[in-house]
Amino acid sequence: MAYTTSVMLRPRIPPFLSYLLHRKAHNAHDSQAADELAWNRQSGLPLPNGLELEWLGTSGFRLRYQGFQLLIDPYLTRVPLSAVLRGRVVPPSMEHIHKHLEGADAILIGHTHFDHALDAPKISEVFGCPVYGSRSTANLMALHSQEHAMHEVENYKVYELGPFEVTFVPSVHSKLFLGLSVPYSGDVCCDHFDDLTPSAYKCGQVFGIHIRVAGTTFYHQGSADLIEEAMRHKGVDFFLAGIAGRGFTRNYADRILRSLQPKVVVPNHYDNFFHPLESPMEFSTNVNLSGFVDDVEAVSSEFRVATLTPLQTVGGEHAS
Repeated sequence: MAYTTSVMLRPRIPPFLSYLLHRKAHNAHDSQAADELAWNRQSGLPLPNGLELEWLGTSGFRLRYQGFQLLIDPYLTRVPLSAVLRGRVVPPSMEHIHKHLEGADAILIGHTHFDHALDAPKISEVFGCPVYGSRSTANLMALHSQEHAMHEVENYKVYELGPFEVTFVPSVHSKLFLGLSVPYSGDVCCDHFDDLTPSAYKCGQVFGIHIRVAGTTFYHQGSADLIEEAMRHKGVDFFLAGIAGRGFTRNYADRILRSLQPKVVVPNHYDNFFHPLESPMEFSTNVNLSGFVDDVEAVSSEFRVATLTPLQTVGGEHAS
């Protein structure tokens, strides 16, 4: 199943420019891939009885089991691109938090760019739940006077959160600036909440997150790079694969799939996260979902790929 655009491109054209020149064709291929690989159109993708998985858009997910709601990188406010370009301060949106969440019992943060961590302190405050993440996450929580709810994590330590067992695995962020550097590297360190423009949400330490619940395992990777020697978990059931930036990472699909050996790959972070979460999904520029699907198949046809739409819940009473 190959989705690569049939338009012949001159090899001298840089990949990003090629994407822009043929964006309409790429979007059509991405839409086709997302539709054909939709979770609810496939059989044999069962979750344990009572376990629910919801994609919150970007690299955000909600897992619910036995009444416990675990959030990963929840990003609901959706800062508009104009605010990013103009360096405007955009606080977490209470309206969108209440609109899209009914509760939260714990929050996991893989890194602290705004599209992963902006809403975590406010969600923690609203629902009275702890947040687990890096020193940079702790700094962010302190800016919101939520340091009492923060748990700075240790590599490989198993955290028991309700019915979930969570392990943070050292990782790295993809080098989005021409493949040379990580955007907004370093830790969140503003002195005042009012200074938190999107660029102030520094990356901080990066983690992959392994989750075990009800005999099923998930591995969440919020950015498309990895430290192969740091990865200890193999044979995971569901790989929640953030694919933004994969084009700047050498052999990303091959390296991480051989490291994890997942049964099912669930791509994410390919939606346009500058648009409201409830609006019809558009594809993020130059992420190329269909190209990622081709990369997965090139590694092995045994890996299944299943796509979700933002705010879609599968498993539990939502199972098809």
